[in-house]
Amino acid sequence: MTAVIVVLAIIVALLILLAGASIRILREYERGVIFRLGRLIDQKGPGLILLIPIIDRMARVDLRTITMNVPAQDVITRDNVTARVNAVAYFRVVDANRSVTEVENFLQATSQMAQTTLRSVLGKADLDTLLAERERLNEEIQSIIDQQTEPWGVKVTTVEIKDVEIPASMQSAMARQAEAERIRRAKVIDAEGEAQAASRLADAGDIIARNPTTLQLRYLQTLRDIGNNENTTVVFPMPMDLLEPLQKVVGQMAERQGTAPPEDDAAPQLDAAPEGLERFDREAPERAEVRRGDRGTP
Repeated sequence: MTAVIVVLAIIVALLILLAGASIRILREYERGVIFRLGRLIDQKGPGLILLIPIIDRMARVDLRTITMNVPAQDVITRDNVTARVNAVAYFRVVDANRSVTEVENFLQATSQMAQTTLRSVLGKADLDTLLAERERLNEEIQSIIDQQTEPWGVKVTTVEIKDVEIPASMQSAMARQAEAERIRRAKVIDAEGEAQAASRLADAGDIIARNPTTLQLRYLQTLRDIGNNENTTVVFPMPMDLLEPLQKVVGQMAERQGTAPPEDDAAPQLDAAPEGLERFDREAPERAEVRRGDRGTP
């Protein structure tokens, strides 16, 4: 009886081992590639999978999207600028059979392909293109990698350039360039504003010229704006139009009193002044001799 019990125990243990070797459970996102005596027979899963012990072998394949960090790559752009670029790639297995049979390790192969393509594509672009047109470069890199990995049953969905590191000297040069560009834009905008303001002032002058009353209204508005400010000094503008009637009245009073010669006589008197001075200089010695004779001077 003891020998029979031992034999039965051995048989039960062997059955348990065989059951453990022949039963596999695959999750919803997993697939099993079955090889029977080294030949690919089918893709199974998810759920409970039964294998023939010793004869069948199964390779698990994850169908979820894989996020892979592409290591930083030293790139020399087309305009001979050294940059250090890293990226991230998103891909997934769409054909489990080919991902196992067509390539030894599809993860490593995809990573190497991404690194090589990143250096190749970015080496053909200028630094300005690398910084300003990342979306186009991302699409180009993704398309190239996807074409290379399609025979492996791998679909690359997205490739994104994460960071671009450039030398400090180049950063300073770019900062100076950006500053100069902003100064140029500021000057252009200022000049355009002056041109628009001059055009508006010309239009305003035409409107005021048609109706002089608007100038008085503008003057009163300016006085109101000055009065609203709490200033210790008030600048009071005096329109020249208010002084013209006063100047006419003063001129008329001066002509009546004779204090100011008419404008027509002023010019002849000024022109005759030099001749009178010359005549006075010539007659001055004669008048001096007459005065000495009157005093009895020999």
